[in-house]
Amino acid sequence: MAIRMAPMASAVVSPAISIKRRTRATSAACSGLCTGKSVVSVMQGSIAQTAQRLEVIVAGDEGSVRLDRVLAHRLPDLSRSRLKALIQAGHVFILQVAIGTAPIRDPAYHVHKGDTIIIDVPEAADPTPAGEDIALQIVFEDDDIIVIDKPAGLVVHPAAGHETGTLVNALIAHCGTSLSGIGGVRRPGIVHRLDKDTTGLMVVAKNDLAHASLSAQFADHGKTGDMERGYLAFAWGVPNRIRGTIDAPIDRHPHAREKMAVRERGREAVTHYEVRESFAGRDGKGVASLLACRLETGRTHQIRVHLSHIGHPLLGDSVYGPHFKTKANQLGPESRAALAALDRQALHAYLLVLEHPRTGELLHWESSLPEDLLLLGNSLRAAL
Repeated sequence: MAIRMAPMASAVVSPAISIKRRTRATSAACSGLCTGKSVVSVMQGSIAQTAQRLEVIVAGDEGSVRLDRVLAHRLPDLSRSRLKALIQAGHVFILQVAIGTAPIRDPAYHVHKGDTIIIDVPEAADPTPAGEDIALQIVFEDDDIIVIDKPAGLVVHPAAGHETGTLVNALIAHCGTSLSGIGGVRRPGIVHRLDKDTTGLMVVAKNDLAHASLSAQFADHGKTGDMERGYLAFAWGVPNRIRGTIDAPIDRHPHAREKMAVRERGREAVTHYEVRESFAGRDGKGVASLLACRLETGRTHQIRVHLSHIGHPLLGDSVYGPHFKTKANQLGPESRAALAALDRQALHAYLLVLEHPRTGELLHWESSLPEDLLLLGNSLRAAL
């Protein structure tokens, strides 16, 4: 069935593709996507601030067939992460006879010449996070800092695709207005981060004095002070050396922008590791190891990138170790089951040492492996 579009002004970005901007009321009335309910007209304005509908017609020579890459190339006002979040949230449609007007939720979906892509951009939400009743495992707390043992699956602060349900939302509910505001409204008190699926110890500043002190300590990474961060990592294979240092600069991956990679012109990144335990596979050879890692710098995904770089990616790491999936065949049945149940990278921030921002006292915390990593370790040992 043909879809009728009312005439409107177009903004032509290039001969390869056309982009049209309309208010929601106009676009709903003429696109066939509305349900018959009244739609409130929205004044057209900045993409970042006003709800509106964008229309993109693919010409077929955009340099990529992936939905997210085509949109990222043609809609520079929207970041890649924002576009990905819009796609996954069901705000992107492709008008085709074969699939009708169902939303496309896969960023890697292949578009075709002649496809009309409709992007519904919601009005920007209030950037100030609200407190949410999310349970926290508090290790230490006083008037200046709070140390928590972060579980897997908890995002640290609101971002595209994770506007709620974050550690920041939980902290606001727990601490009220006492959190340091230096990090901005979306990151109050945050001085360092752990990946969503990395577990372990984190410290948060409750006032500006603590924020300044902790930020300086994290920036120094223990080079002149006593600060220390330690991680336990289950990695594929066994490094040749019991102790070693990985000194390799890290930057954004040249093609997969959501990933990091070792790159010659990247930022300095140094990781020290020590083999704590090794585990044999069904053939009697070393199939995995438990490493204690210490950071001398703090780059995004640093341990994951560095261990993958030397050929020992983390077990369960679907981003930096997917080519090691066949290694699971060398594990015993219990270990394979534990790894399948893990569903995340096997990384835990077990050690945190720092100077108290106000008293200067040296504080030391250690966190035991969470249940899923304990199960993984025990199953690997049982196979010996």
